[in-house]
Amino acid sequence: MQVSITKSDNALNVAVSERLDTNTAPVLEKQILDQIEGITSLTLDMKGLAYISSAGLRVLLLLHKTMAAKGGNFVIKYPCDEVMEILDMTGFSSFLNIEE
Repeated sequence: MQVSITKSDNALNVAVSERLDTNTAPVLEKQILDQIEGITSLTLDMKGLAYISSAGLRVLLLLHKTMAAKGGNFVIKYPCDEVMEILDMTGFSSFLNIEE
């Protein structure tokens, strides 16, 4: 997994590529949560993400709940067709803010 994080004022932009699975999900979670203090806008760019497992979905749910609790905004951008299919099948696309 490759992760690129940029922070600007109260916005955190995270680009993730390759795989978000059991091995990589805890790493991504820690990297984001370590920088989320004071953040009101979180964007997760999935353009390069080819696969997401249930562990990755758990991280998305945690980020969604964290941002909602602080009145912030969480947006997922550019999921590939395979990842979008998983988000649809699991019902995540019904409550996550996804921009294709």
